[in-house]
Amino acid sequence: MSKYNPKNIQILAQQVANLFTETLEKGQHVGEIEQGMRELLQEVGRQSLQMILDAKGEAQEREIPCDCGGTMHYVGRRPATVITVFGRVTYKRAYYSGCSCGKGKAPLDEELRLKPGAVTIGLSNLLSLAGIQFSFEESCAWLKEFLLFEVSENTVRQETERMGQLMMKMEREWMAQSQQEDWLQMRQRQNEPAADTLYCAIDAAKARTEPRAKAGQPKEPHEDWRDVKCLVWFEVEDVPSAQHKARDRSKITRQEVPRRAVHKQYACDITDSVQFGKLLWATGCQRNADRCSRLVFLGDGAPWIWNLVQTHFPHAIQIVDWYHAEEHLENVARAAFAADVYQQQAWLENAKQALWQGQVEDVIQACQSLAEGCEEAAKNVSYFSNHAERMRYNQFRQQDLTIGSGVVESGCKQIVTHRLKLPGAQWLVDGAIFTAKARAAWLSGQWQTLCQYRAALPLAV
Repeated sequence: MSKYNPKNIQILAQQVANLFTETLEKGQHVGEIEQGMRELLQEVGRQSLQMILDAKGEAQEREIPCDCGGTMHYVGRRPATVITVFGRVTYKRAYYSGCSCGKGKAPLDEELRLKPGAVTIGLSNLLSLAGIQFSFEESCAWLKEFLLFEVSENTVRQETERMGQLMMKMEREWMAQSQQEDWLQMRQRQNEPAADTLYCAIDAAKARTEPRAKAGQPKEPHEDWRDVKCLVWFEVEDVPSAQHKARDRSKITRQEVPRRAVHKQYACDITDSVQFGKLLWATGCQRNADRCSRLVFLGDGAPWIWNLVQTHFPHAIQIVDWYHAEEHLENVARAAFAADVYQQQAWLENAKQALWQGQVEDVIQACQSLAEGCEEAAKNVSYFSNHAERMRYNQFRQQDLTIGSGVVESGCKQIVTHRLKLPGAQWLVDGAIFTAKARAAWLSGQWQTLCQYRAALPLAV
C-alpha cells in the first residue's frame, strides 16, 4: 500500500465506514458486518473501475492511423461490457472506423487489453487458479463465495485451459531456442550461474481421456487411458534436525542424510517420448542443466526414460530410484516365499542389504537361484541386470547424491491424481494437457511469470 497516500486512504476508509454504518442493523454479528462490507467494497470497486474506463475512453484524436496503412475516423463513444473481479462493468470508449478496409477499433481496448464480452486478465488469473485446484463444477461454487457473483463452469474451463495453452506456447519458444546453435553459444558466452548439482526425475501417470470425434463421424463410444509424462528439475538441501519426520529418522538409521527438494520446476505433456525429449532438453537449458558440475537423473526402470536421458544428456549420472528397486525385491520375496513369512523376510533382508551396498551381482544371483520355480524372480533377473550400473547405491551415497525420485512421484500425484483423476472427470486430450500444464506452472512457482507473459502477448492470443 506504500504507493498510495496513507492520509487519503484514511479519508476514504472513513467515508466507507460512514456509508456502511448507515445500513448497519442492531444485533448483527461480525460475520454479517464482514459480508456486508465486502459487498459494499465490491460495488465501490465496480463503479470506480467503470469511472476510470469511462474517463480514459474519451476521444483523444479525430483521426487515427489504421493497421492497413489507411485512416480511421472518430465515430463516437460506444459501450462495451467486460467481466472483472468486481463483476460486470459496462463502460463507454471512443470508437473509430471508416477506413477503406472496413475495420474498426477502440484504442482503449487495445491499450488496457480489454476484450468486450470476455473476462479481464485479473479475473482470468483467479478463475484459472480455481480451475487447476478443483473440478470446473466445484470451482464455480468455490469462486462464488469469494467473488460474490457467479461464473459459468465453461468460463472457468476456458480460462484454465488458456493458461495451459500459454504455458505450452512458452515451452515451445524454449524448445525452438534450444535447437538454435547461436542461442546455445550465446548462453555459454554469458556464463550464467549453474547449480553445482542439479537433479531431474522423470515418471508418468495415466489419465482417462476421450478421443475427439473426427469431422463428419459419430463420437466413438470408448475411452483411452493415456500416459501423462512428467519431469521435475530440482536441487536438494539437508532437512534441519528439528524438522525430521519418521521417514527422515528411518534414513538416518541406515546412514542416509535426510534431504528435501527445493527450486522445483515441473513440466508435463501427453505425447510420444521423442517430443517429450525435446521438452526435457528445452527445460534443461532453462535450468542450465548442460552446464552443471553434476547432473543426476532419477527414474524407475522404464526404458523410455533412460533412452531420453542417454539421447539428450549422455554424460549425466543415472540412478534408478531406490524405492522402486526395493519394491521389486519385495515382489520377488512375496512370490517366491508366499507360504513362509520367515523365509520371505530373511531373503528380503539379505537382498536389500546387498542392494544397499551396491552389490547388484549378488542380488541378480539371489534372483537367479529362485528363477526356475518363480516367474517373478526370473523377470527381475533381467530388471537388475539391465540397471546394474544405475544401482551402485554405495557409490552414489559416497558421492553425497540423493537416490530417491519421490519428488516426481509427488508431482504425478499433484498434477494427475489430484486434478485429472478427480471423480467424474472427463477429458478431451487437449483439455487434459492444458489443465495439467497450468497446474504444473503453479506447482513450479511460475504462475506470476505466466501471468506476466500473458499480459505481454497481443490481445488476440
